[in-house]
Amino acid sequence: MASHFCLLLIFTFFTLVFPSNGSSLSSSKLLPRFPRYTFQNREARIQQFRGDRNEYRYETKFFSQQLDHFSFADLPKFSQRYLINSDHWLGASALGPIFLYCGNEGDIEWFATNSGFIWDIAPKFGALLVFPEHRYYGESMPYGSREEAYKNATTLSYLTTEQALADFAVFVTDLKRNLSAEACPVVLFGGSYGGMLAAWMRLKYPHIAIGALASSAPILQFEDVVPPETFYDIASNDFKRESSSCFNTIKDSWDAIIAEGQKENGLLQLTKTFHFCRVLNSTDDLSDWLDSAYSYLAMVDYPYPADFMMPLPGHPIREVCRKIDGAGSNASILDRIYAGISVYYNYTGNVDCFKLDDDPHGLDGWNWQACTEMVMPMSSNQENSMFPGYGFNYSSYKEECWNTFRVNPRPKWVTTEFGGHDIATTLKSFGSNIIFSNGLLDPWSGGSVLKNLSDTIVALVTKEGHITWIYDLQHQKTRNGLWTSGKPRYG
Repeated sequence: MASHFCLLLIFTFFTLVFPSNGSSLSSSKLLPRFPRYTFQNREARIQQFRGDRNEYRYETKFFSQQLDHFSFADLPKFSQRYLINSDHWLGASALGPIFLYCGNEGDIEWFATNSGFIWDIAPKFGALLVFPEHRYYGESMPYGSREEAYKNATTLSYLTTEQALADFAVFVTDLKRNLSAEACPVVLFGGSYGGMLAAWMRLKYPHIAIGALASSAPILQFEDVVPPETFYDIASNDFKRESSSCFNTIKDSWDAIIAEGQKENGLLQLTKTFHFCRVLNSTDDLSDWLDSAYSYLAMVDYPYPADFMMPLPGHPIREVCRKIDGAGSNASILDRIYAGISVYYNYTGNVDCFKLDDDPHGLDGWNWQACTEMVMPMSSNQENSMFPGYGFNYSSYKEECWNTFRVNPRPKWVTTEFGGHDIATTLKSFGSNIIFSNGLLDPWSGGSVLKNLSDTIVALVTKEGHITWIYDLQHQKTRNGLWTSGKPRYG
């Protein structure tokens, strides 16, 4: 007799990305803004969440992983870290599901402690939770250390999405075998880059997982699939909807920064105004620092206080604009900008001075990915955007990647490997059981799937939200124990 599993999933999912001001490339505008987690205070933050969220208990384990899944060369293996929680698992005999979070471009503990949704629903589903870490991030380092793994283009060559997806597939297959749980269904979860991986894995390995929940997953932010100015237009509108005067102040500030920097001792004065720990080398450093903060604020403009990327109040953009607009009448435009940006960089008031480069390793894994296959064109339209106007220049992008890594990007590879052009036909014809969740205030939503494409390719969109969704999914279990159909019910 067929049995049914029904679950109301109420999901407020953080955009799972990591901030970082440390970049190996001289211009952050050449790379997409998946913020990477800063190394400063990393352990302190993780320990904080371990203390605050005692319900998020997990074992830390390691899995011996192939360095190259697509050749039979005698290459050294590496230890892939994963976190696992079986507190609520029904077990293999009861066909308890396995929820697998697709690790992003950073430390897996940070993602696990900020993914409350799957922890909340695990008891209802009787699910086993596993968080495999993405290769070349956190403690999952080939060649024994980060320094060796990031040494050059040869050692970094195995840092690809294809290898990462194969890692997840091999890992979960081995895990199920060891648990005698081959018949247990697997559901994939992920946000931002992890959401992209979840959607792509469902397409590439449909026999491994029965479905995927891809939150804020910009799988269309490649080539010319979406307009390159989409991200910055959405981020700008997030500020404009709070305050047009705030929007205009930020828009005018870029010229004010350049003008101040051209004065005698101008860089020194800008350093003092913005409380940097060392003297600025150029106005570009300051502009990139501000640009990054505004972008991140647009990603995490939650209506409640949060401490995912930075300790922030509820509605942080509203608070930034309140500071900018509320500065005294004698405050200069740059004083106003400093007052506003301090909400992001120093809301707690504990920072005495700001560091522009807080990556002690000097190389960043996402920069490598962006310089190889994850080429996501972005530009800023001066008419609609509060950011400085600039166009995506592939020649400059390519040159910078060559100077940094001695590699040439492959801008068409992702759409060749995973699709993107005419995505509606692709997903409708060949995909199933993928939920794309987006809040339209999130600037990454512009590169995601925003409409239903079939009964089982579902888009859940919140107009004034950041990846907030409700989903009722009914699975039917056949006699052989596999979930074979899903009927979404949404409103």
